[in-house]
Amino acid sequence: MTLTAAFMDAKINEHFTFEANDDVEGVLSTLTPDCEHDVVGWPHGPSFGHEPTRGFYETLFADLADGRATPIRRMYGENFLVDETLWSGRAVGRPFGMEGRGRPLEFRMLHVIEFAPSGNIRREQVWLDVAAILRQLS
Repeated sequence: MTLTAAFMDAKINEHFTFEANDDVEGVLSTLTPDCEHDVVGWPHGPSFGHEPTRGFYETLFADLADGRATPIRRMYGENFLVDETLWSGRAVGRPFGMEGRGRPLEFRMLHVIEFAPSGNIRREQVWLDVAAILRQLS
């Protein structure tokens, strides 16, 4: 399968839509069974495979609500894309170890997404603007 920029856009947009709807099964359906999921700085480190990644998303969806991901820019390679996105929503739990208390939250994220030949996401690495999160929640 040729991974065009349009195909990669459609797959990552599908992934983000499942995230926005707190749909763990949907998110996992966009990932390969042996995926690597790495949110840099996450206390438990990277996860490998669907079940450990499920735990990350269940925690995330309990901590954040009303999320919107607005793409800023994307760059493409042969089997990868780099996506800069602005996330906005509410911190309802303890996102990133800080009390949310239902406050609004907005921060940039940088995703490095690698695709398998099947077209699903083989590796997702996410870098967060932690300084922005700290300013808003501390």
